[in-house]
Amino acid sequence: MKMSVIIVDDTPINITLLSHLVGKLEDSVAMGFTEPVKGLDWCVEQLPDLVIVDYMMPEMDGIEFVRRLRATPGREDIPVLMITANDQLTIRHQALEAGANDFLTKPIDKAEFMARSRNMLSLRRSQRKLADRAEWLAEEVRKATAEILARERETVIRLSKAADSRDPETGAHILRMSHYSKLIAANLGLSEADQELLLEAAPMHDIGKVGIPDNVLLKPGRLDHDEFEIMKRHAIMGYEILNGSSSVMLQAAAQIALGHHEKYDGSGYPYGVKGEDIPIFARICAVADVFDALTSERPYKKAWEDDRAIALLNEGKGSHFDPACVEAFLQNWEAILEIRNRFKEEDYENNRHNLGAY
Repeated sequence: MKMSVIIVDDTPINITLLSHLVGKLEDSVAMGFTEPVKGLDWCVEQLPDLVIVDYMMPEMDGIEFVRRLRATPGREDIPVLMITANDQLTIRHQALEAGANDFLTKPIDKAEFMARSRNMLSLRRSQRKLADRAEWLAEEVRKATAEILARERETVIRLSKAADSRDPETGAHILRMSHYSKLIAANLGLSEADQELLLEAAPMHDIGKVGIPDNVLLKPGRLDHDEFEIMKRHAIMGYEILNGSSSVMLQAAAQIALGHHEKYDGSGYPYGVKGEDIPIFARICAVADVFDALTSERPYKKAWEDDRAIALLNEGKGSHFDPACVEAFLQNWEAILEIRNRFKEEDYENNRHNLGAY
């Protein structure tokens, strides 16, 4: 482990002497500066392992040098050895307050210099080893977290494929709907973390449909009252499938599954929740889900024109939909078109195995 020792002294002969002594220390390389400003600039741009600085210098004294060094991010713990005269006790006190760690008095004793420098470099080696260990642990945590997220994404893919095998309204629909949802969240000012969470959780909004009988789920015409009551169960079924997980993503998906058919005025299902009592993710998904369902062609219906679908969203503000979510959705029409073109039905049918490639 190479150790960089920076020597700042306006007297060249002192730098020569100290550099020679540093060269005798194990794995240590000295670099000298007669101008403190240049020395400080190096310490700001590079990371020294030990700084040896004289107190009495023109342009900037040693105390000011130490004060500026300590004010530089990441330089708070760099060992600093200050060189002072024997009678400068007050200066030493000021230097300690500025952040100096140790002192040498003039004239410099070689043995004392070697011992103090060796001790401070030993401390610095320990700091670096701890930092390396911390970075290694952080990297291991990142790897473990990535593996967990990969397993969660696999869960999304498999559950979504399970619905896809039975419901003609999934497939490319869940990809468009989830990206529409992320767009709404972004325009509402939700954090990037929440946007990503919503993108990953939204595809499971209709997972409960795996529990709906085929004669209801696949019926080409309008459902009668009893059939609609059966269909409405998919919200609770989806919630029961997803609820109880320790995964934040699956918890979010459970709330979306339960609440994306609730209406802002309380006339939705399954529980008639209203207004902001409906979770924000569910309110967002309600807009994204309805718009894509309306503008997508299905075996039992033709796709609505965009203007007609937009009119329905605007008419439903405050009754069916959260007005803020509708406005956020319509805020960037070019982004909506880009998402729709990116996830076309025909492309999905040709690449069903890539369902999880959000």
